[in-house]
Amino acid sequence: MEIKDLGHVVLYVRNLERSAAFYRDVLGFRQIVPAEGGDGDLPFPAMAFSSASGRTHHELLLIEVGEDATPQPLGRRVGLYHIGLKVGDSDDELRAAVARLVDAGVTITGASDHTVTHSLYILDPDGNELELFVDVPGVDWRADPGLIASPIKPLRL
Repeated sequence: MEIKDLGHVVLYVRNLERSAAFYRDVLGFRQIVPAEGGDGDLPFPAMAFSSASGRTHHELLLIEVGEDATPQPLGRRVGLYHIGLKVGDSDDELRAAVARLVDAGVTITGASDHTVTHSLYILDPDGNELELFVDVPGVDWRADPGLIASPIKPLRL
């Protein structure tokens, strides 16, 4: 067997409407299920989203588990660390993402230069960490895969 692509991510969320608004209205995902105004046919409260690329049927599924759900533990733990989301191909696009995040009142928790990518780090409404990144133009990590393990530097936009 060989994995061809990472297909989609499924996240449990406390409040579906709040999380849907964040992923749709702040990050720009396109809501596909349920359609606006529809109830959908899923046996649990959920919404599916696609990115602008339309690469696949859905890339994100949110499942509501309620406000009383156990919070994620802080610090070192086993499990998901973060999800990387490509927002463009230039620092100008990353700067535009910063402006959109600031306008939406989203706190940027970090910014890093990974040599192959420039990245911002934020938290979604449930504390899931998201990396918003652009590939650095002119960096050929395919020719030099070792660049992926380059020391992390502070990002200066």
